[in-house]
Amino acid sequence: MSQKLISEPEREIMLDYGRRSARGEEIDPHPVVKLFTPDAGATWLLTELDPDDPDIAFGLCDLGLGFPELGSAHLSEIASVRGKLSLSVERDLYFQADRPLSAYAEEAREFGRIST
Repeated sequence: MSQKLISEPEREIMLDYGRRSARGEEIDPHPVVKLFTPDAGATWLLTELDPDDPDIAFGLCDLGLGFPELGSAHLSEIASVRGKLSLSVERDLYFQADRPLSAYAEEAREFGRIST
């Protein structure tokens, strides 16, 4: 893989959100990281990592099939995804969330895809 999917500062923020969720706090954070397939339609907007298993991330997942959904995904599985040209998943280095995850999810359900 040419780059890490999640930087260390992003990882710390996502673990903090994961700890808060595990304590039962109602949170709706802005996505911390956007991952995507450069040669397919898959996109992940991730907000938190499970503090007990940091390979499990939570966020808005869109595999490019018209059915984006909120849920969990294993980072190791995301890293293994390849598109039509066998390119690996990349982190959008320029992504800056401008609203909470729920707003992205609502828009994605309306349009059948994640737009950022």
